[in-house]
Amino acid sequence: MDNILFWLVPAASVLALCFAYYFHKQMMKESEGTPQMMKIAAAVRKGAMSYLKQQYKIVGYVFLGLVVLFSIMAYGFQVQNEWVPVAFLTGGFFSGLSGFLGMKTATYASARTANAARHSLNAGLRIAFRSGAVMGLVVVGLGLLDISFWYLLLNAVIPADVLTPTHKLCMITTTMLTFGMGASTQALFARVGGGIYTKAADVGADLVGKVEAGIPEDDPRNPATIADNVGDNVGDVAGMGADLYESYCGSILATAALGAAAFIHSADTDMQFKAVIAPMLIAAVGIILSIIGIFAVRTKENASMKDLLASLAFGTNLSSVLIVLATFFILWLLQLDNWLLISCAVVVGLLVGFVIGRSTEYYTSQSYKPTRKLSESGKTGPATVIISGIGLGMLSTAIPVIAVVVGIIASYLLASAGDMSNVSMGLYGIGIAAVGMLSTLGITLATDAYGPIADNAGGNAEMSGLGAEVRRRTDALDSLGNTTAATGKGFAIGSAALTGLALLASYVEEIRIGLTRLEVQTLHLPTGGEVSVEQATFADFMNYYEVNLMNPRVLSGMFIGSMMAFLFCGLTMNAVGRAAGHMVDEVRRQFREIKGILTGEAEPDYERCVAISTKGAQREMVVPSLIAIIAPVLTGLVFGVPGVLGLLIGGLSSGFVLAIFMANAGGAWDNAKKYVEEGNFGGKGSEVHKATVVGDTVGDPFKDTSGPSLNILIKLMSMVAIVMAGLTVAWSLFG
Repeated sequence: MDNILFWLVPAASVLALCFAYYFHKQMMKESEGTPQMMKIAAAVRKGAMSYLKQQYKIVGYVFLGLVVLFSIMAYGFQVQNEWVPVAFLTGGFFSGLSGFLGMKTATYASARTANAARHSLNAGLRIAFRSGAVMGLVVVGLGLLDISFWYLLLNAVIPADVLTPTHKLCMITTTMLTFGMGASTQALFARVGGGIYTKAADVGADLVGKVEAGIPEDDPRNPATIADNVGDNVGDVAGMGADLYESYCGSILATAALGAAAFIHSADTDMQFKAVIAPMLIAAVGIILSIIGIFAVRTKENASMKDLLASLAFGTNLSSVLIVLATFFILWLLQLDNWLLISCAVVVGLLVGFVIGRSTEYYTSQSYKPTRKLSESGKTGPATVIISGIGLGMLSTAIPVIAVVVGIIASYLLASAGDMSNVSMGLYGIGIAAVGMLSTLGITLATDAYGPIADNAGGNAEMSGLGAEVRRRTDALDSLGNTTAATGKGFAIGSAALTGLALLASYVEEIRIGLTRLEVQTLHLPTGGEVSVEQATFADFMNYYEVNLMNPRVLSGMFIGSMMAFLFCGLTMNAVGRAAGHMVDEVRRQFREIKGILTGEAEPDYERCVAISTKGAQREMVVPSLIAIIAPVLTGLVFGVPGVLGLLIGGLSSGFVLAIFMANAGGAWDNAKKYVEEGNFGGKGSEVHKATVVGDTVGDPFKDTSGPSLNILIKLMSMVAIVMAGLTVAWSLFG
């Protein structure tokens, strides 16, 4: 029965990919509109594809180098599983493919959304949202397909008598975890590169176009406007897709590994198998329910911002309610030990996601007081806008952090049936909560990918001169997109915190396998006594490696981990500053040297701006990304396992809070500007507007480059630590 249930996982992944193809085909049947609209869409598409081609070339070289390193470690020194080099490659490939397919759809959808908005608001929403759904369904479809493939392959090739019957599933799940590093590495390059690209173009377009030349956003006279629209796709679609692909796979794989570990000391292979496939089945059913939710999203003509938000919320909430009911049914059907309370842990994960989403919406939407107060601070100039925005961002961290803390404790206690000493089941509960949070990713990512499509549609409408009524409709869709994007970023960061914690626990299982590979059979505990590696518990490993707050190696790792979050943000912020500086110089040069741009008599050189953003992003993304990979390796070589655990704890805690601060401050600055543009505090062109444009410019790299990249940093460091566990166990300076 359980084996039959497993086949639901690959079946659901194929279903997701079929519906993604169906939505893509339906979108392609729609008209792109006027010849001018087609021309603009083609220019954006060309720029986005040429950027991705360059990015994949650089990422390809990095992957090649890492595959050679992993091959030497696996086949030369035998400190790593021989499947790692191949698994690493497939993870990176599918992560890149999901971003590529989602972005390709988005670049075809924007002009069609603008054209549909000429007829009605609902038609525009339908095309933009269902095109965003292609991204969501491709991510979950490819993710589960990759997981199913590796499970079936490893189950066939790893012998049943590898150590004891329960060790086989531990070997399978910890090996599968390594393809998460490939996904994380690709996601970080996509997020950092895309974030630098989009914000360099955006800052250049805003500072010179809006503030200096006084022309509207997306005006065809602005040389950086095509680069800005390309940036929305490479940053917010390809980057976000790769990011959430990696979160989705990471949460399922880490929870499966924790499920296998929870039953390693029993002889009950049936219950262990149920614990491993439970997160996969929840994700599989989540796909089916996401598709139902996608079909439920529609709105009426002349809908207000709150009506639009309500129509999207109806779809996502419907999927969430259904997944709760389905989870209870799945775990009852599996007859998993303590199934009722473990099902409640999934509910906890969904509630944490809901609270983070609503908190983000409250702090960043112009429908609420904090962002309106931020707009008002523009009366006294840009400095007070910056101060107020930073304060707002810091305050906004409280609710998400408390929600995650409550979620961690509640899911731990539920899965362990109230027994704090039952660490393995408690950690499994935290992993299940992360899976619950991401179970309806098909629709939550659709609401997020919808944002840049609507933004591009507005740009296309402005550049094509479609008239005030069409622009009003695309502005309504775009404004909704800003809020859903901010909510999506909060959701991605929250899921990263729970996934990061599950990965941290999985690291300990990887240490067990590393010691087994080195033929270490007994742990001699510092307190006296000894325990076999095979029978050692989570607490035994903590005791053996002296992982406590008085150990200087743990403390050193925690400081390095906390520093990593700030170092990474500093590098990416400065990268945006440098790339944006080149863009500003180029836009000013064109206004100065190409006569007739501002009067509309001459066309700007859009391609030059696209090339500047592409080169800047490729050059600047390499150093921050490589530092994220190197830090856990060096920390392990110097401080050993205690240092790596400290690094991961420090990086997770400081990175999580810093990411929420940056995403929410940036989102609030953006919508504070939009609130003024709606006619408040003097409207467009006023001094308050200019002050909020400066705030928005500062917020751009906060919310679209550094903030979102941090949640990948958290998970990538954990993934690197897991993959390098064999090396860390084999050799360290202060080990």
